[in-house]
Amino acid sequence: MTNFDPWAAILERLDDAAKLVGLDPDILRILRTPRRVLEVAVPVRMDSGQVEVFTGWRIHHNTTRGPAKGGLRFHPQLDAREVAALAAGMTFKTAVANLPFGGAKGGVRCDPTQLSSTELEKVTRRYALEIMPLLGEDRDVPAPDVNTDGRVMAWLMDTISTVAGMSEPGSVTGKPLSIGGTLGHTGATAAGVVVCVRAVFRETEIGIAGSRAVIQGFGKVGGPLAFLLSSAGMRVVAISDIGGAVYNPAGLDVAALSDHVRSHRTVAGFDRADALAADDLWGIDCELAVPAALEGAIDDHVAARLGAKVVVEAANGPTTLTADPILERRDVVVVPDILANCGGVTASYFEWAQNRQGYAWDEHTVAERLRAGMDRAFAEVWAKAETLGVGMRRAAFAIGVERVAEAIEARGLFP
Repeated sequence: MTNFDPWAAILERLDDAAKLVGLDPDILRILRTPRRVLEVAVPVRMDSGQVEVFTGWRIHHNTTRGPAKGGLRFHPQLDAREVAALAAGMTFKTAVANLPFGGAKGGVRCDPTQLSSTELEKVTRRYALEIMPLLGEDRDVPAPDVNTDGRVMAWLMDTISTVAGMSEPGSVTGKPLSIGGTLGHTGATAAGVVVCVRAVFRETEIGIAGSRAVIQGFGKVGGPLAFLLSSAGMRVVAISDIGGAVYNPAGLDVAALSDHVRSHRTVAGFDRADALAADDLWGIDCELAVPAALEGAIDDHVAARLGAKVVVEAANGPTTLTADPILERRDVVVVPDILANCGGVTASYFEWAQNRQGYAWDEHTVAERLRAGMDRAFAEVWAKAETLGVGMRRAAFAIGVERVAEAIEARGLFP
């Protein structure tokens, strides 16, 4: 995992998809290179009075199908190759979901846990100012990602609007409801994952009720997901986070665990479950494993001892290239990230559409359209996998690449 190169991984998957669909080599060359890479200095006067200079990026991989779309992450290990890989993933994810967006990603290399609220706001606003030439509801629409949330998006939107001299609600998604956010955005990624879990269990003839699940991550996605899977009748038997892991073969009390995490900021030490080494989570016998943390979590070592029959990827890029063939040999069905976690970007699309219309949808409309979109995307990928005789990841990339290629061919190359 330490040698995991996300950009090399996304290029290899792109090349594989290109062979599967017989992609025009010229289009492949276009897709192998990000369209825009912006690296910026983010100078901030800290609470101590000293100026700290952080590094930020905003990368557009491809914008042929529409405005660039992708999250912002604040993380101490962030680098340009990771951002580029995530941007490319968004290009194909929005295509698989059939949304009118291209792919982007951005963020700042910093540790938000070491920043005060004032410092975090300054980092956000200065970063927004530095990448401003790329932003706008018809150019690039950021959203929350790792270590960013609605509060950060509100600061981002306010900065964009202040510089523009007018309200720009459609320039950012994942905002609070009070400034143009959408009902159903919080938890939309988790809701989309559950749609995929139901669909893949139906196709593989595994019953939901009583099935066991393990989840890596208990944050913005893993937390709501644990509730939703429990509500669907599954037993969530193990959960891990950065502080450790807990295990209860009878099923974790997710509500009590959530209260514990609010108080202790980790699942570790939860007294209604047994302590577990975080890495041992993967070896537990279960029907479902959900990586809902960072990239590269399922490497070849994890894949060889994985106890689950099905993996549904809630995180971006959680499975390494070397792990994929091992999982395939072991007949583990993998619902890939560019399908499984596209509930979040679908809800972002709904928010952007509502902002442009100036008309808010009710919660039922959002939920129903999200479910229908996820069901349709899953059915298309499952059918493509059967047609091509490949796994779902290769099928999803094939669909994404075909749709982007179709748009590139339709628009032509200027000049």
